[in-house]
Amino acid sequence: MKVGFIGLGRMGQNMARRLLEAGHDVTGYNRTYEKAAALAPAGAEIVRSIADAAAAREVTITMLGADDDLAQVMEGPAGLVAAMPAGAIHLGMGTHSVAMSRRAATMHADAGQIYVAAPVLGRPDAAAAGQLGILTGGPPDAVETCRPLFAAMGRRCFDAGEAPEAAASMKLANNFVLGCAIEVMGEAFSLVRRYGVRPDTLYDMLTDGIFDCIGYKVYGDIIAKEDWDRVGMTASLGLKDANLALAAAEAAGVPLPSANVWRDRLIGAIARGDGERDWAVVAREQARASGLE
Repeated sequence: MKVGFIGLGRMGQNMARRLLEAGHDVTGYNRTYEKAAALAPAGAEIVRSIADAAAAREVTITMLGADDDLAQVMEGPAGLVAAMPAGAIHLGMGTHSVAMSRRAATMHADAGQIYVAAPVLGRPDAAAAGQLGILTGGPPDAVETCRPLFAAMGRRCFDAGEAPEAAASMKLANNFVLGCAIEVMGEAFSLVRRYGVRPDTLYDMLTDGIFDCIGYKVYGDIIAKEDWDRVGMTASLGLKDANLALAAAEAAGVPLPSANVWRDRLIGAIARGDGERDWAVVAREQARASGLE
């Protein structure tokens, strides 16, 4: 397929590389040109504008970090909506708010185009291995058109239905559960450290039993080793997602009391200068609150 790819950061680079390896024709754009240029040896055509990335493409993928970034890419005479052909699909694979997902769908519909929300589950290493989980929300025919792309990038798709905001809510729910799990692990590690238990001993116990799963293994290991610079997602992006989850919950009238604890811990970590470290650094904040640092 002819694919445009906008947003070639840690995740986007690996996702675009998987598409190239699967034989798709990829045109790439990134705000920082040098990041995109790294894909040229793999066969990507690297361009210097959003319009050039999307023109004559069947599908244009965005992998962007925030709602404002997506809005800036989409809007204006040089933006994505203006550049995409009629009937083309915009595949939004970043983590965005429910409100932004609705807005994107409306903008494209007004222009005779299609928006499919397809946020992903997984860290950069999962993207490199083509093992992402992909949550889909959009018209069934458009989702089906994108199946070959999903097959190149992911291990499984989870269908949220026809509304893009439904897929957005699933991604926010996932990050809410994972963020709270990381927060709880930080509390547990602080508790046993106070009683002289080595962090690696607690890690082995947790991951050899009921918590034998990727989330606890990956983030428990980061916490046990205090390896805050093994970055999959930063604390700053974690705070963005916490705020999006709370906004979605408020709009739907759903209380999320645990999210406030998680959010406050992220704010503390960012205030201490740890915003660009992995979001598991909230465990360091818990250790500080417990007098362990």
